[in-house]
Amino acid sequence: MSQLTVALDMMGGDHGPSITVPAAAQALSLLPGLNLLLFGPQPVLSPWLQRVGLSDHPRVRVYHCSQLVDNEHKAAYALRHLTDSSMRRALDALARGEAAACVSAGNTGALMAMAMKVVDRVPGVDRPALITRLPQNNGGYALLLDVGANVSCDAGQLVQFALMGEQASRHLLAQPAPRVALLNVGAEANKGTEAVRQAARQLAAMADFRYVGYVEGDDLFSGRADVIVCDGFVGNVALKTSEGVARLLLGAGRRRGLLWKMLTFWLKKRLSHLNPDQYNGASLIGLRASVVKSHGSAGSPAFLNAILQAVAEVEHHLPASIAHRFDTAPQDSHAR
Repeated sequence: MSQLTVALDMMGGDHGPSITVPAAAQALSLLPGLNLLLFGPQPVLSPWLQRVGLSDHPRVRVYHCSQLVDNEHKAAYALRHLTDSSMRRALDALARGEAAACVSAGNTGALMAMAMKVVDRVPGVDRPALITRLPQNNGGYALLLDVGANVSCDAGQLVQFALMGEQASRHLLAQPAPRVALLNVGAEANKGTEAVRQAARQLAAMADFRYVGYVEGDDLFSGRADVIVCDGFVGNVALKTSEGVARLLLGAGRRRGLLWKMLTFWLKKRLSHLNPDQYNGASLIGLRASVVKSHGSAGSPAFLNAILQAVAEVEHHLPASIAHRFDTAPQDSHAR
């Protein structure tokens, strides 16, 4: 990779610098062309930076911030009053062009509000969506969106998500003709909410677009679709349920006994691709630049994967490709 700069909110998530600093150090060791802008309170960050040898690293710049965004903060409050927070300062650096991407494990609502205000949306996109990878039984990945940014969506927004997901699949997963589906409670045409049924009709009518119909919850990992579209309420529940089941299976060996240890060994070997840490990083797509949201409970390996996800989006020019897709899509497909 050529030289590339990523801005990191070091204080987001449940664990802050104890997770984000080691992940930053590992990212720098893996990617010689990576430069990092680290945002957080200097007194809090300094001991952790010294511990992993980043205090005087030539590819690191640290910016002191006097405020933090907590999970309890309302998005509107954070937007108006927390302008010197690590989250806001990282997004400001992105908006000014000092960084090519931003990563945060902080408050999702605040991140969404700040990003829409500071970074702005691609023309034609009503609201950005959170998109994440799901492992498939064929060893590949599908993309699921929205997974929590927009709790309620109309048909037009679902169509926009489908267009953005198609581009993400082309550029990030190298799918030349992504199969796009809507997540629904049944496969029949009359099933689902009015918004889902309207979106289905619009997607089916689009030329040069591979819409494959509805998929149900038990198809999330089947490999039947490359992009699965839903509103943020449904997507968030589906994602977190899946992650909970994966952790249940992969953690089965916590029980005592030889049989359970043998079962755990087999499960981890067969189901290691389901480990949520391996696909951590939900991208807030539909913005003019790349913003990646890491799980608040993520450990260092997971936060590292979020950084790598941000780098991949920049290298594949994802925001620009989405902007181009909306320029060339039929006007009525935006369904405003």
